Amino acid sequence: MKIVTNIMYARGEDYGVLKEYFGILLFGGVAFIIPLAVFLVSYLLSTKKDSAEKGAVYECGMETRGETWIQFKSGYFLYALIFVVFDVETVFLYPWAVKFQQLGLFGFVEMLVFIAILLLGYWYAWKEQIFKWK
Repeated sequence: MKIVTNIMYARGEDYGVLKEYFGILLFGGVAFIIPLAVFLVSYLLSTKKDSAEKGAVYECGMETRGETWIQFKSGYFLYALIFVVFDVETVFLYPWAVKFQQLGLFGFVEMLVFIAILLLGYWYAWKEQIFKWK
């Protein structure tokens, strides 16, 4: 990035504040272009022939028996959702624990509020009997 800004100064161009955001713009542009290039290469290299084998329902390498479209119990979804919520809680607790001494009382009270909100959600899930396997 320093080379690019030096080139701009050599040309006599002064972009002021915008030169500070050049790195972010460059990073965003690369982050946008690389996935597009991957999709383009994948599209160009893929086979485009349709066949009966391609249209067949595939499940664990075996032919399906009976109805292939079934409804799953919502209980599985609820367990997964609650797991994700409490997993994200631990992700937020780690940085707080690292900086606990520097945050002081404000950081402690803020984390107590955060944990209280999560416990309120846990209590609600318990009250609605989401944790009971039916």
